[in-house]
Amino acid sequence: MAEKHEVTVYSTPTCSWCHKAKEWLAQKGIPFKDVNVGKDPKAAAEMIEKSGQRGVPVIQVDKKIIVGFNEPALKKALGL
Repeated sequence: MAEKHEVTVYSTPTCSWCHKAKEWLAQKGIPFKDVNVGKDPKAAAEMIEKSGQRGVPVIQVDKKIIVGFNEPALKKALGL
């Protein structure tokens, strides 16, 4: 059984890299929480505070922050 990770994707509906990241996670069977920072200013502020970035996607795996859809970094953080 794969290790369980807490995964959050900070995204916007119009971001193509966000869609790619979420598709990739879904294909791998990894559950994640999708946070629309376009609709939620508090979540956007939280994302900026955690990552120092305004751009999306920002993906949080447990306590690790990954900026953008970085497949090698995601695989490493998820132990894949």
